[in-house]
Amino acid sequence: QVQLVESGGRPVQAGNSLRLSCAASGGTFSTYLMAWFRQAPGEERDFVAVISSRGAFIDYADSVKGRFTVSRDNAKNSMYLQMDSLKPTDTAVYYCAARSAQGGDWKNRIQYDYWGQGTQVTVSS
Repeated sequence: QVQLVESGGRPVQAGNSLRLSCAASGGTFSTYLMAWFRQAPGEERDFVAVISSRGAFIDYADSVKGRFTVSRDNAKNSMYLQMDSLKPTDTAVYYCAARSAQGGDWKNRIQYDYWGQGTQVTVSS
């Protein structure tokens, strides 16, 4: 069983940056495909970014391309999301997710086996 814990969310002003972290325990982190999703009030939980087990493959939602950067450190069992040029529309609870399968539809939240509890990011204009 994998446990995921997100941290780093807080209120910020538009244009600023934040770095989210996701710490994993209880599993073999280096074998998992990892992703970030986010959920705004009243909205679906949407894909943000994905990184393969060794970091060779990365993808982003169109809405964050060029502003967000996902990375991982397998030695520290951690994944990160560097968020720059934040916009009010980035306001959401951010979740990290993990799954064993490397292929398939990595943008589909249903295909993820493990989730963290989320961390709130609030961007004010």
